[in-house]
Amino acid sequence: VYSLQRKRCRVNAPFVASREFKLPPSIDALPDECLFEILRRLPGINEKSACACVSKRWLMLLSSISRDESYTTEALREFEESSPRGFLSRSVEGKNASDVRLAAIAIGTAARGGLGKLSVRGSKSTPKLTDLGIKAIARCCPSLRVLSLWNLSSISDEGLCEIAHGCRSLEKLELYHCPLITDRALVDIAAKCPDLTSVTLESCKNIGDGSLKAFGSCCPKLKHVSIRSCPLVGDRGISNLFSSAGNILEKAKLQSLSITDVSLAVIGKYGCAVTDLALVDLRNVKERGFWVMGKAGGLQNLKSLSITSCREASDAALQVVAEGCPLMNFFALCDVSNVSDQGLIAFSNSAKSLETLHIGRCDNITQYGVFSVLSNCGRRLKALSIENCLGMKDLNFTLPLTSSCDSLRSLAIVNCPGFGDSGLGMVARICLRLTSLDFSGLPDITDAGILPVVQVSGFGLVKVNLSGCHNLTDNAVASIVELHGENLEVLNLDGCGNITDLSLDAIARNCWSLNELDISRCRITDTGIAILAAAKRLNMKVLSLGSCPLVTDKSLNSLIALGRTLVGLNIQHCRGISSETISVLLDDLWRCDVLY
Repeated sequence: VYSLQRKRCRVNAPFVASREFKLPPSIDALPDECLFEILRRLPGINEKSACACVSKRWLMLLSSISRDESYTTEALREFEESSPRGFLSRSVEGKNASDVRLAAIAIGTAARGGLGKLSVRGSKSTPKLTDLGIKAIARCCPSLRVLSLWNLSSISDEGLCEIAHGCRSLEKLELYHCPLITDRALVDIAAKCPDLTSVTLESCKNIGDGSLKAFGSCCPKLKHVSIRSCPLVGDRGISNLFSSAGNILEKAKLQSLSITDVSLAVIGKYGCAVTDLALVDLRNVKERGFWVMGKAGGLQNLKSLSITSCREASDAALQVVAEGCPLMNFFALCDVSNVSDQGLIAFSNSAKSLETLHIGRCDNITQYGVFSVLSNCGRRLKALSIENCLGMKDLNFTLPLTSSCDSLRSLAIVNCPGFGDSGLGMVARICLRLTSLDFSGLPDITDAGILPVVQVSGFGLVKVNLSGCHNLTDNAVASIVELHGENLEVLNLDGCGNITDLSLDAIARNCWSLNELDISRCRITDTGIAILAAAKRLNMKVLSLGSCPLVTDKSLNSLIALGRTLVGLNIQHCRGISSETISVLLDDLWRCDVLY
């Protein structure tokens, strides 16, 4: 088609003398004060969330608007307050911890159910996080119930006071290594957050007795308090806390504090609601403090007591504590050198409700004291754990056994050098109904010692840990699985260098309920792995083959067959398994967590 060309119209353009172009008008040209007035008139949280995506400037301005400054309609405000809030949890760590990130969390979660739990973990590389980010959370997240701050050297009272004013529903507060936070902020939180139930303070050098006094007098729902390495906390703070909140406080942990016997006396007098008490590294507490705590008569409801690194605790003090706590069923004693066999026996005789006993790093306690406790507590003790006690070596002594410990179900003797077959012989005489055994780190025990213990267990062993017992052979494993294979769920043979494929053959034939098997650093070959894979009744969840040099690429098909039920597979330091085989395993066992 041909057409005549039309004549172009002449356009008269204005003459421009300079090259400067006039920019179109933009809302960003407004100062922050004007933009703030515009943004705070947004009708709802969805509109605010959408506008926060425009720029960082808009985001920070929106996060600085409190609920009282917003022009939200009364109907919408009533709807927001009546709807359930605080469904979401957020955790920020390391370089991601910044004011912008917290502001984005504050605005974004408001439109999606509300923020209920926030954890911020800082580091040396988090200079971008200041009180502005904490203020954004306080202004936009009134439903916040749990706040955890870790290693934040730039957060001060200013940010935490905003939390007190904006987050009145706060129930749990955790502060770790926050040096700029003082009593002023915590007193404000105690006064403004009446629903507070749990407080944890660790390595906060400017928090002292004033905070504890405020928590005790202003928080009627306080149940749990944990204080560690706060140098300004002393007897006055602990005394005010327990004298005011002792009738509601249920769980308390005091560690590395400069408190004295006075604090323990107040705890023993006013801690009538305390059920769980942990005293750790209290170097200024003497024997008299424990004695008065037991004699005060206030710990009638105490069920769990842990004493660790309190060097002045003695035999007489422990006996008085046991007499003053009639409901105590759990007791842990660690790193206390003044307690001997006589004190342990007297304590067990006085603790009429004792069910679980843990002893660690107490070198003056020997086999005589432990087996005397087992003989005397035959009808109530259910679990006994002895760890890292140098006095537990085999000795020639005679112990008159009045009765066996028929109630004991769990026995752990771990990393006690010198404990051997002689000690296992006493275990076989006293403990006849064990279901859980942990003899890890006992290189002196042999098949002759473990077999009597296995044979007398009438209830069926469910968990057996023999890691580090390098003198055990296939005969011990075969006896264990033949006698208890129907009930056995966990078997740990890590570091038992004499265990071979014969043990795996016995496991494959006898174990029906085995969930976890650890045969790391054993003499296992590809043949043993193939035997496990061919077992029809074996449905393991976790298999560990770490540092087994005889396992090679030939076990690929067997590991894939086992992977139909595995959720965890450890093949670390298996030099015979190539990177190509590992790649195939990662592709085929995509549901399994493979460590390589």
